[in-house]
Amino acid sequence: MSHCEFVEIDGKYLEGGGQILRNALSFSCILGRPVRIINIRANRPNPGLSNQHLFGLNLLAQITNAKVTGNQIKSTEVEFSPGIIKAGVYFVDTRTAASITLVLQCALPVLLFGGGNSNLELVGGTNVGMAPQVDFMTEVLRPNLEKFGVSFDFDLIQRGYYPRGGGRCKLFIPHIKGIKSASITNFGDLQEIVGWCFVAGRLPNHIAEDIKKSAEKELQTIRCHKYHLESYKESAEMARDNGSGCILTAITTTDCVLGSDCLGEKKVDAFELGSTAAKQLNKLITNRICVDEHVQDQLIIYMALAKGNSVILTGPLTNHTLTAIYVAEKMSGACFQTENVDDNHVRISCNGIGYERDD
Repeated sequence: MSHCEFVEIDGKYLEGGGQILRNALSFSCILGRPVRIINIRANRPNPGLSNQHLFGLNLLAQITNAKVTGNQIKSTEVEFSPGIIKAGVYFVDTRTAASITLVLQCALPVLLFGGGNSNLELVGGTNVGMAPQVDFMTEVLRPNLEKFGVSFDFDLIQRGYYPRGGGRCKLFIPHIKGIKSASITNFGDLQEIVGWCFVAGRLPNHIAEDIKKSAEKELQTIRCHKYHLESYKESAEMARDNGSGCILTAITTTDCVLGSDCLGEKKVDAFELGSTAAKQLNKLITNRICVDEHVQDQLIIYMALAKGNSVILTGPLTNHTLTAIYVAEKMSGACFQTENVDDNHVRISCNGIGYERDD
């Protein structure tokens, strides 16, 4: 196929959400392949582009000086023709509680291939529903990306909760020539459990402590050399609005990093919050999962672009992951294999295309 022809991606495939758009646009920018995405978010109650998707799309258009049609709120079809990726200083203010981690998801792999280092400042929701919390991105996703030779520096200036947002973070993204393959298949032994249980705004300190106590109770059956859960209230400078939640991580002797998280909601008891997150982590540890379900789909784009064969051992595949594989294969030509090892384990492998930026 000529690079002048559009690759068409069906946005209603499987998961049918914004991830298809983000991954397709990231591949388009990196590989220089124009893309047409139809039926955008067709499986969502409010189909089409929402704020966070539009801000991510427009950021990538700015980074690559792309020609774009359909970049309007509620648009269900977009055509995107990228130019060359430009390293630089970029700023996005969603002016809402739209998730800045979802904007980061599509921008990070692109800016890695900018030919120089980049700085990215994002304003919006840092800890909001239906999206990874910023803490998960730094404490769980980043260590997994580092196995592929990918990293970023992250400075959280202020947290932003629903409905006002206003959170702010700054990132430094060092450029790379290519992504290396990785194998994350050996669980080893559990070495450390670390967690953060927090409240903000007018919520009292004891709620964070209740979250911590319930998480500790759920995890007490797990034998671990190092164990530390922290409860605290965010300062008024760090968080203006009400919010609560927890992030739990497990680290093994083979440097597997797993995570679970929960975000506070109205009518959700603090004890239930901590217990839910801990049960998720407990299951991952008990089943000796090497890559958790929230990371498995985010590694697909890096496996497709890497040089060599990458393999991860994870749990049952989510629709997010199956969707990410669909987009990766169609956009890059990489071929993924999935093997059901047993009821609890799936092995995903990919011989990546070995993409390198031509300078």
